[in-house]
Amino acid sequence: MLSGRRLDLLDPSPFDIEIEDIAHGLARVARWNGQTTGEHAFSVAQHSCIVEEIAAHIRPGLEPKWRLAALLHDASEYVIGDMISPFKAALGVSYKSFEARLEDAIHVRFGLPPRTPAPVKALIKSADKACAYFEATQLAGFSKKESLGFFGAPPAGYDLVIDPLPAPIAQQRYLERYRVLAEAVGILPAADAWHTE
Repeated sequence: MLSGRRLDLLDPSPFDIEIEDIAHGLARVARWNGQTTGEHAFSVAQHSCIVEEIAAHIRPGLEPKWRLAALLHDASEYVIGDMISPFKAALGVSYKSFEARLEDAIHVRFGLPPRTPAPVKALIKSADKACAYFEATQLAGFSKKESLGFFGAPPAGYDLVIDPLPAPIAQQRYLERYRVLAEAVGILPAADAWHTE
């Protein structure tokens, strides 16, 4: 990692995970494998910030720790990239197990339970699908009818116009959102963390 951390992919340790590495990586991982309109790819970092916002819209008063879980819902992709769901399924149990170990380590690193409670996981999945609906119709060439068929309708009262951000700005916004939520949860940043300028 750019922080200097060495992450054992087969046995990831929470001690080797830094938020700056996550933000840096996610800001450079493209949703839809980059098959989107616009000057910039739509990054997983920007997607994650929107998912956190949608989750809070769906459930007003959502605890900061679960908002943090929403922000981190795709954090493992800073290492493994963004694979489409059908491909993940084709890779089978070993891939899912690998991804789960990495997600567990990320959660422990940031003071969350290794496994997200089922109701919170369902909420985050709903927010993720809502974001995907907007991405599909605005960036990936889907009709509204197609998008409704794949992702369902976005939550009532929530509207979004997506403007894909350059990677450095997406990275900065992800880190800013993390810091707000980490402060609300009571997490202190590591003293030796690598910081972007």
